[in-house]
Amino acid sequence: MLGAVGVSAWAFRGSLPDAGALWSVATGADPWWLVVMVLAQLASMAMFARVQRRLLRAGGVRLPLPRALQITYAGNALSTTLPVGPAVSVAFTFGRFRRAGATPRLATAVIVVGGVVMNLGYAVVGLTALVAEPHSRSTAVTGLVALAAALCATALLWRWRRAAMNGLALRVFGPLLRHRFAAPLTEMWQGRGALRLSTLDWGVLGLMAVLNWSFDILSLVAAGRAVGVHTSLYAAALAYYAAQAAGSMVPLLPGGLGAIEASLTASLVAFGARAVPAGAAVALYRLAAFWAVIGAGWLAWLAIKMGDEDLSWIRGRRALDGVETPPAGALMAAGAARAARAPESAESA
Repeated sequence: MLGAVGVSAWAFRGSLPDAGALWSVATGADPWWLVVMVLAQLASMAMFARVQRRLLRAGGVRLPLPRALQITYAGNALSTTLPVGPAVSVAFTFGRFRRAGATPRLATAVIVVGGVVMNLGYAVVGLTALVAEPHSRSTAVTGLVALAAALCATALLWRWRRAAMNGLALRVFGPLLRHRFAAPLTEMWQGRGALRLSTLDWGVLGLMAVLNWSFDILSLVAAGRAVGVHTSLYAAALAYYAAQAAGSMVPLLPGGLGAIEASLTASLVAFGARAVPAGAAVALYRLAAFWAVIGAGWLAWLAIKMGDEDLSWIRGRRALDGVETPPAGALMAAGAARAARAPESAESA
């Protein structure tokens, strides 16, 4: 991790403002806007935790919100900081869901469906931001209409012609599902009935996914306001998405270190901000959205592990009594489905 930070600092040394000037502006930031920045970031992470919690509840498993938050933060830290982090994060999350009482099929369905919902929310927020840009408005509106139509058609067909859709899917994807390299896809298909989601559930999940990304962008806006950067909301959103794309182009750097900072700063400057305040805003935002979230995640992981040790004597007693304790599965191949705040947390998926 420290090595990656050093490489990022060297690689993007010419793309960021002077560190001394950044420090001077950042230390003079408006504390009330910094509070808004932190609260928005907390709300963003809470939305993702609530998505997974609601999916588990749809499968009959009730997970307390504090525990869901622990799992979300810990999974994010694993995904962002470890080699093959997304796969490790998925395996960890799968194991936590199993310990909470989810069956293997339900745990798999929650991870995969949660990833799909978060990615759809990401697309909706991005297209909505593009609507505010005159040059891309028609394309963005077309994309939103097409996305809404596809979702509505899929929902209606699933509701009214579920048996027909099942038969068609089996005929089309049956050979792929039987392939030995398609185990995660097979588990997803076999576990499709584990979730009993109503129309209200889908609506709430979609809203929470949109809020997850929106709060993250609002955190960036608040960081800008704290140092005098008054970029419009849609401009900040476009800068955010440009930075996400830049970070995904450098996958070896954890959380897109360096690439995201440089891209965010350049984008804010392109929208009219001065270089030093823009760099200070980005530094404050990344402190809250990346470093603080990672630190909280590792603390959450430690708390979970300590809790496991405290309960280890119970598991040992159950083993002696002949009570089976199901092992936690490792869904390494499903790492790409996690949408935990990509690329910052792979989020997420």
